[in-house]
Amino acid sequence: MKIGLRLFFGFFVITGLTAFFLLRVFMAEVQPSVREVMEDVMVDTANLLAELATDPLATLPPGADLRGTPFAERVQDYAQRSIDARIWGLRKTRLDLRVVVTNAQGRVLLDTTDPAGVGRDDSRWNDVQRTLRGEYGARLTRQVESDDRSGVMVVAAPVLKDGRVIGVLSVAKPLVTVEGFVGRAQRRIFWAGAALLALSLAIGVAVTLWLVWSVRRLRDYARRVQLGQREAVPPMPGELGDLARAMGAMRERLDGREHIEHTVRALTHELKSPLAAIRASGELLQEDLPGAERERFAAQVVAQSERLHALIERMLELAKLEMRSGPPHPQPLRLDELAQQQLDLAGARAEWLQREEVTVQGDAELLALALSNLIGNALAFASAEAPLEVSVCRREGRAVFTLRDHGPGVPEAAWPHLGERFFSTARPGTTTKGSGLGLAITRQIAQLHGGSLRFERAEPGLCVVLEL
Repeated sequence: MKIGLRLFFGFFVITGLTAFFLLRVFMAEVQPSVREVMEDVMVDTANLLAELATDPLATLPPGADLRGTPFAERVQDYAQRSIDARIWGLRKTRLDLRVVVTNAQGRVLLDTTDPAGVGRDDSRWNDVQRTLRGEYGARLTRQVESDDRSGVMVVAAPVLKDGRVIGVLSVAKPLVTVEGFVGRAQRRIFWAGAALLALSLAIGVAVTLWLVWSVRRLRDYARRVQLGQREAVPPMPGELGDLARAMGAMRERLDGREHIEHTVRALTHELKSPLAAIRASGELLQEDLPGAERERFAAQVVAQSERLHALIERMLELAKLEMRSGPPHPQPLRLDELAQQQLDLAGARAEWLQREEVTVQGDAELLALALSNLIGNALAFASAEAPLEVSVCRREGRAVFTLRDHGPGVPEAAWPHLGERFFSTARPGTTTKGSGLGLAITRQIAQLHGGSLRFERAEPGLCVVLEL
């Protein structure tokens, strides 16, 4: 499983479980909380009505009930009221508070919902029984035993006269009347929780994508480094930035070590041939030789010494270029004019296929060196019959210098190694090879100017493309 899927799956599981349990807790708490609020209001209502029932109950003759009294009529009038109230968007069209009054023995004296129930014994009910004992009395009763929605909450308050309990007033309210509020609250909590979960998942996806994108940037950077490309460490914040910089530092150290090892091996190989020639000529010069032979071997010592000097100079030049991160003295330059100057200095016979006024920002000395190396290399392999073909143009926002010779071209096996230091092919008709540093220097100059050097097949010859 990829790291992105692992991160997202882990985030999804944690967030989903957290949201699930929180939603369960909140939704489970809604109904009890609504009932607690309803019970609190019913306690106030019961005590208020109990105070109003004190005088009618205290003056009631023995064996009589409250029917027909002003108190009973007012309570019955309440039940018959017409109402149309909108409570936070929910419509209430009937009053459903039931009022039951019992005497000190628990006998019903008034029942607003069941007038025929006057005279029944309610002393067994918890609300009446506890209130008569001077305690807080309340109960929750199902009208249908198997249906929780048929529950009725009953809250009682004592009817007091001179500190003595002379009766009990109970108010009852069906729980179904508040189910609308409970359901609405639960729906709101559910959708708010779903929205919060969706937002959390969106944030999780964004964070996961960012992490995956950052890790992939580091992976691609490592792959490009593995392919030998040199580029800046990708900027990243936090620990990923520290990791990227550590990778960059490690790359620099490994590049430096590998570069030194490769250079030493290649330089040692290149030095063997001139040193062997100098040594052989020196040993022969120690002997008694004719004048012409002595001059020939002495000239060979000088020529091989100059070859060593040129090799060392080019190596030093390449080393300086590799230590730079950009052109040392950038300025606006006309690439087409600079190419013409180097063609004139080399005495090259050239034909312009395309010449545009292309201005680049670069170092004049380095670009002149790069063009000189390319032109000199082309002349070394060019055909005597055909001129060099040159073009300078702007292509997709980049300055492009193209140079083609009509020489023998490059052997198939040599293509992968073109431009490598110390790699060269023999000049036409000879066994002489160059140091192979000219193209390596040119490639480094191109990279310093944000460009590249590439080679294209041409029949006959070779086409070199320098982009800046």
